[in-house]
Amino acid sequence: MTAVVDFHRLAAADFRDARRWYAGRSRVAEGRFVAAVQEAVDRIATDPAGGSPSLVSPARWVRVRRFPYTLHFRPLGPGWVEVLAVAHDKRRPGYWLRRTQSPYYNTINSQESKLIII
Repeated sequence: MTAVVDFHRLAAADFRDARRWYAGRSRVAEGRFVAAVQEAVDRIATDPAGGSPSLVSPARWVRVRRFPYTLHFRPLGPGWVEVLAVAHDKRRPGYWLRRTQSPYYNTINSQESKLIII
């Protein structure tokens, strides 16, 4: 069974910022980044219990292949996962940890948008 993967509103902002940066480099880089993030989201949707457990929060994480980004996520229920952050691996470690304290709200469903978050 494939899980529904939602993005926390701030994770969606993380994604938009990174996407804009890669778009400024080239359309090819932007397309590759979006495809790599979508592939990571698909891995989460396929196996929500997968990924690696975080040592500092109840979240789990998966790497975005070929890019220095990690998706931090948490299961919200059977078949439902929330991405808390699209975090750059070398910048501001742990900035997203406060998001684990907040209840689920104001998210963007990636299944409906397929990562076309503008």
